[in-house]
Amino acid sequence: MEQNNQNTSSTGNKFPLPPKKNQKNTAWKRWVKIIWVGFIAVVLGISGLFFAVSQGFLGEMPDVKELENPDIYVASQIFSSDGVLLGKFEKEKTQPVEYKNLPPYLIYALQAKEDERFKEHSGIDLQSVVRAVVFRGGRGGGSTITQQLAKLLFTKEPSKNSVKRAIQKLKEWVVAVSLEKRYTKEEIITLYFNKFDFTHNANGIEMASKIYFNKSASQLTLPEAAVFVSMLEAPNANNPLRHNSARPKERRDVVLKQMLETGYIDQPTYEKAVATPIVTDYRPIKDITDDYSAYYKFYLRKEIDKYLKDYEKDTGKKLNLYKDGLKIYVTLDSKMQKYAEEAIKEHLTDLQRRFDAEQRGRKDRPFYKLNSTQINNLMMQAVKRTGRYKQMVAENMPEDSILMEFHKPVKMTRFTWAGEEEVEMSPWDSIRYHKQIAQAGLMSMVPGTGEIKAWVGGINWQHFQYDHIKQGKRQVGSTFKPFVYATAIMKLGLTPCSTISNASYRKGTWNVVGSGGMLTLKNALAHSKNPVAVRLAEMAGTQSVIQTARDLGVTEEISTSLPMALGSSDITIYEMLGAYSTFANYGNYNKPEMIWRIEDVNGRVIKEVNQDPKEVMNPNYAYTMIELMKGVAEFGTASGELGRRGISKAVEIAGKTGTTQNNSDGWFMGMVPKLATGAWVGWEDRATHFLGTGEGQGAKMALPIWAIYMKKVWADKSLKISPDDKFVKPSDWKDGCSNLQGLGGGYGDEGGLQTIDDLKNPRPADNSPKNNSGKKEENINENLNTGENIDFNK
Repeated sequence: MEQNNQNTSSTGNKFPLPPKKNQKNTAWKRWVKIIWVGFIAVVLGISGLFFAVSQGFLGEMPDVKELENPDIYVASQIFSSDGVLLGKFEKEKTQPVEYKNLPPYLIYALQAKEDERFKEHSGIDLQSVVRAVVFRGGRGGGSTITQQLAKLLFTKEPSKNSVKRAIQKLKEWVVAVSLEKRYTKEEIITLYFNKFDFTHNANGIEMASKIYFNKSASQLTLPEAAVFVSMLEAPNANNPLRHNSARPKERRDVVLKQMLETGYIDQPTYEKAVATPIVTDYRPIKDITDDYSAYYKFYLRKEIDKYLKDYEKDTGKKLNLYKDGLKIYVTLDSKMQKYAEEAIKEHLTDLQRRFDAEQRGRKDRPFYKLNSTQINNLMMQAVKRTGRYKQMVAENMPEDSILMEFHKPVKMTRFTWAGEEEVEMSPWDSIRYHKQIAQAGLMSMVPGTGEIKAWVGGINWQHFQYDHIKQGKRQVGSTFKPFVYATAIMKLGLTPCSTISNASYRKGTWNVVGSGGMLTLKNALAHSKNPVAVRLAEMAGTQSVIQTARDLGVTEEISTSLPMALGSSDITIYEMLGAYSTFANYGNYNKPEMIWRIEDVNGRVIKEVNQDPKEVMNPNYAYTMIELMKGVAEFGTASGELGRRGISKAVEIAGKTGTTQNNSDGWFMGMVPKLATGAWVGWEDRATHFLGTGEGQGAKMALPIWAIYMKKVWADKSLKISPDDKFVKPSDWKDGCSNLQGLGGGYGDEGGLQTIDDLKNPRPADNSPKNNSGKKEENINENLNTGENIDFNK
């Protein structure tokens, strides 16, 4: 009682304070609560993250079902206009192997090297993940066999962005868990070996066994099985074809050592295996697209993809080109396609022989006018484009190590016109060797319909995966001049008989050398006189010339400075031929088309392509251009080679040759009444070319391909294209000189008029000293020769 009174008086309160709680006990409970809340939050966060990944909220997920029953996919078929099956769009060729046919050593090696607890986990091995994180991969990675299989479903290379790479890893985990639910352990191992790309077209272990060791997978020995398992970590660096490198054997022996340590093999077996050298029996298998058809299929696939996306947008139904059995009907003619391929091979075989003779003994072969630094830079650009380089970068190899690998000889195949040959050379030397191989492209179409009849985008897809029809853009040289002439005819009322000065042309320090005198337009174009083309462009205005090219379907950048008249622009064969065909189609432009119709597997029409011709010029103007270009074949720059090729002057051919700076590109655009064909020849690098114009001009480089092709077409009576066919004149076209009076402003008269001083341009000429790239005219060229070969960049 006394105690209570004291407490009451000391506090001034009538009621006593409650006894103090144990603060230590309260803090412990608070921490338990925080830990539980944190644990639940982590669990919920991880669950939510995995759910988001699995539902595709963090990016599209691969389709696990694609691993099932690959044989049930129905390839899409390509049919020519004459009813021939030209090819298919199908998944990569492989030879699946069943689990029972996998040698035990191969399975043991895989588990020992990649995933020793494979049979214990459910797709993710947390112990391996922790080890990989703690030791930063120094004691092995954290990926299981199932995760590696999941990774093969991703077509893209691992992202260099750490966040994106983490998301990709999460996707692999989600797919791995899904795979474990769907398949047995044995099926996962089988799928992994069937899916892995061992390079050299070795898709899957069965193909790899035949390519590297000339035997089936079931016959692999222990050392050979260990080689393939070592390749799983680095298929290029650990490739057994690198005989001069110690790495493949070192990595193979690492696999064998791990098999020993995990108890799959005993000591005597291990010692015998590591003492066995790697002996390959290389049997290369060509890729399914190792022919000319790959080039038009490359373009065709892009066009089809565009139409299928439109179809999905309209109907909501998604179709797969590689497994839904579509039927694609194309405008190509199987015989014309074959003749085009034969023409390129026949001419380039001879052209390559002459080029090799010129290059024999040259230190800088095959380059001209480049110093050692420039050559090395050019080579490095090519190296970095290779799959081998990209693979090594993905494997985190240092740059200097990669370059060392590129200078080590390996077994490979290289291209020759006599057929592929197996050699042992360094990838670096292989790149330089293939840079000296002449390239070519040819496209042929019907002017009146726009139907493409032949498409040869290159010489060999296996070695040169670059299409020169629509993908490649090269300087067009004098083949651009008809656009200048057409503009002058339309804007200034000129005729084939109008005369223009061929005297040297000078503007500031830019000089185009001429031989003097007055030339008719027909003579000037036939002999490809540069001063005349420049004067015509100045008179008509370069902007007007560009507009003409645009109307004719040319979309590439064109300079507004006067050298544009001489073909300084880079344009594709596809656009050039579409433009030329307009002249043969009475001034109506048809977009070149390869696809006629696409059907689904049940015959329902997915897409039918219809032409929508665009009127670009009066038929009289168009036919006047045909008359002008007939002079090129009759007595101009193409006449000599056409005669040597046995083509009579009586055959009506409207064409134009083209040769670009340093002879880097040779062109010939040739039209007969029912068919227009364009051919280009050059090399991968513009610094590779013939030294002299005698061999390097378009009439020698490209025209022979056209001539060989057309002779084959004319000889095939089923094609109904005859050398006796004639261009049909418009009903009101008279004699080619007087018919245009009054149509373009009254500047022409039966061939009267006609010096540059007599003509007045109805619109200001573009006299700007700069072109689109910012170069000044005086930097273009100061020493031009007559004729068509011009250096625009000096």
